[in-house]
Amino acid sequence: MSFNYKYVKVEVCAFSLESCLAAEKGGANRIELCGSMYEGGTTPSAGLIQIAKQRVSIEIHAIIRPRGGDFCYSDDEISVMQADIRMAKQLGCEGIVLGILQPNGQVNIAQTKALVALAKPMQTTFHRAIDMTPDYSKALEDIIDSGCDRILTSGQKNTAMQGIEHIKNLVKQANSRIEIMAGSGVNVDNAQTLIHTGVNALHLTGKSIRDSEMIYRKEGIAMGGLSEVPEYEIIYSDEEKIRAVVEMLARK
Repeated sequence: MSFNYKYVKVEVCAFSLESCLAAEKGGANRIELCGSMYEGGTTPSAGLIQIAKQRVSIEIHAIIRPRGGDFCYSDDEISVMQADIRMAKQLGCEGIVLGILQPNGQVNIAQTKALVALAKPMQTTFHRAIDMTPDYSKALEDIIDSGCDRILTSGQKNTAMQGIEHIKNLVKQANSRIEIMAGSGVNVDNAQTLIHTGVNALHLTGKSIRDSEMIYRKEGIAMGGLSEVPEYEIIYSDEEKIRAVVEMLARK
């Protein structure tokens, strides 16, 4: 089977304006804009969306997630998600990213379908909540039924490479009815292998870490209450790591 690498898009998961700028400079096609890195991504602030839209020209898709934790939301939380979708639309986002499950782990079709309709004409990506479902194959069909444009998945494993066989099967089952994007642990060393699953896009952070500029450092206190979360490390998307993946695809 032959693959046209040049039609595979690169999406960068960005948690800051700095990372948005790096994504565009590195040649990415799209940004998934998030807040709360250590919770796996929550809805970014209106200010971050607004300034990012002013400073970059590539697509920005805002994650719509009112909190960390699971993906089963109360009526009040759905109301917050509705308000955030309206905000993202008003600020000019090209898409949103969400994932809603029932208590039994299956996709909540009704709630997803309603938010997809509210988001129009923005695109909707169903995120890695699919990796937390009990039936991967059924989840795909439910997400398609919900009207989403694409799915972000790591193949129900911690990383896309670990779940690569599941991703291959999902791509085959999808049969071009919905875009499939592989994410989690994606980098220049495994991008080519992941492309051979037939996915439409790769999702990566391009993560690097630098030391804080703080000279005075208060010891023995953690602002988030978790000592394992570093207070004096700055995590950002690295332009060169993003460019390495983009250029690898361009050479093929």
